[in-house]
Amino acid sequence: MGDRFVRTQKGFTLIELMIVVAIIAIIASIAIPNLLSARLNANESAAIATLRNVVSAQSQLQSQGAIDQDLDGIGEHGWFAEAAGNVGLRDDTGAVGAIILNPPVMSAALGRVDGNGFVNRSGYFFQINLPAAAGVPLVEAGSPGGTPGGEDFDLCENTWCCYAWPAAFTNTGNRTFMVNQAGDVLQTNNQVGNYSGTGTPPLGDAAYVTAQDITSALSIGGVPAAATDGGNWLVVN
Repeated sequence: MGDRFVRTQKGFTLIELMIVVAIIAIIASIAIPNLLSARLNANESAAIATLRNVVSAQSQLQSQGAIDQDLDGIGEHGWFAEAAGNVGLRDDTGAVGAIILNPPVMSAALGRVDGNGFVNRSGYFFQINLPAAAGVPLVEAGSPGGTPGGEDFDLCENTWCCYAWPAAFTNTGNRTFMVNQAGDVLQTNNQVGNYSGTGTPPLGDAAYVTAQDITSALSIGGVPAAATDGGNWLVVN
């Protein structure tokens, strides 16, 4: 008589499965917010780093004298697409010239200007403003970027600014940032302007004390006066 083997198969009970699912749900409820917060922090840190790179690039571009529309021997600041070598530099006719900046002072990624004149990178939009007469802020031309026309040659020698705001407020970032020729990156908690995506970008004068004039003083903590957009702009430490 052969040996008899009794095999029993035992699986998870419904209660055990429910306990496992509950544990996974608890872990997810803890981990997912932390992951989202980490992503927001990473996006905001990347935006700050990009703005600091823009400061360096604008300084190089101006000191090289690659753009000198009034031919006075003093270089002027430029647009994303110009600095990245994606379009020709402005020349003494005021139009896009044939000369491409080589080597470029900005990465090719920052030269990809969309139809609004913005650059989209790492969950943030970026916008350069250069001054027209009386410091009125101009926005870069839509794709492929470069001059919209109307830059004030003399003011462009010493004035520019750049903003960075979330592509989707509270989803890709919370804070809005800006920098100008002074080199300090400013931030606002975005509770006033609610800057988000292409629908609500900051205007060029948002962080300044005088409307429609980016040659005026920046409002830092409400000093020397309130910011045009009503927000509280502070220096990023």
